[in-house]
Amino acid sequence: MNDESGRVSSLARFALALAALAVLGALAPARASAQVPPRFYWKTLSGANAVPLIVNSMSGNTNPFDPAHAVMPGANIDSTLAIAGYGRTFTLGNRGALIAALLPMGRILGEVTAAGRTTSLASRGFGDPMIELDVNLIGPKAQKNLVDALRYQPRFSLDLIADLAVPIGEYDNSQPLNLGQNRWYGRLGAPIVWQIGPWVPGRRTTLELLPAVWLFGTNDDLVGQTLETDPMFQVDGHLTRDFTERIWGSFDGIWYKGSQSSVDGVQGGKLDNLAFGFTLGYQINDNLGLTFGYKSTVNDKASGDLRMDGFMVSLVAGWHPLVEGARRLKGGE
Repeated sequence: MNDESGRVSSLARFALALAALAVLGALAPARASAQVPPRFYWKTLSGANAVPLIVNSMSGNTNPFDPAHAVMPGANIDSTLAIAGYGRTFTLGNRGALIAALLPMGRILGEVTAAGRTTSLASRGFGDPMIELDVNLIGPKAQKNLVDALRYQPRFSLDLIADLAVPIGEYDNSQPLNLGQNRWYGRLGAPIVWQIGPWVPGRRTTLELLPAVWLFGTNDDLVGQTLETDPMFQVDGHLTRDFTERIWGSFDGIWYKGSQSSVDGVQGGKLDNLAFGFTLGYQINDNLGLTFGYKSTVNDKASGDLRMDGFMVSLVAGWHPLVEGARRLKGGE
């Protein structure tokens, strides 16, 4: 192998690793517990693809399928949430962009105690599918080839995102705990990635922030009543660091504010809660990425406080035609 072909091979491997990692983050469960994972908004080659399998195990006093996080005092809710999806990066006006679709599925088991009486609730099936569009506004231009990918450094990067959930998931109007929410909802946000130090695999460090607002439509059939919810403001933060070229970790924090709900005009409480956690990521090979994460609320002692904790495991397969072509070319030498 000559020096030039060796450089192409190294470039291809590095570019695909970035592609798989970035699309992995983009397809992680932004809607499950309304938590955005670290390294979500790293950019990669236009035309990259990924398919995820994501599993969450969560418990608390709120429905993890509902990003409004309405607290159910006296409730104990356990859920298993699996998410399948597809994501693709592309170029929009010479800026990096991403479109992704997620389909949640799973089950919820809950017990609600009120006035000395305990009621058991259960729901299973498919939740509301969600789509997301992400467009970079400030930062490096779109990566259109392998050289662009090799030269990429986020420095200070700012995006605009828009999410929309389609209310076609499983819904039983006779109970308050469901996978589908029977209403439209979505999110607008401005994610920030700030590079700290050199951009070298094994040494990369980032500070990442996402201020966002969730908006909720009206559910006019909640056990025969009408549910309305004020906007929820949310800030996600991550401090991420490479441990090796293939292993990285992150300290995660999230703040929920607002989201006051009313049922037939009777108002409930507002959220003002913090949660912390961590994420570990491992790039198994050029096409497969694995992540493991845990998070838990911390100011959750009062009965009306949001109480939630959960584990997440994800396995994502990513690929890009340019990189796969370069690999085949190497194999034919």
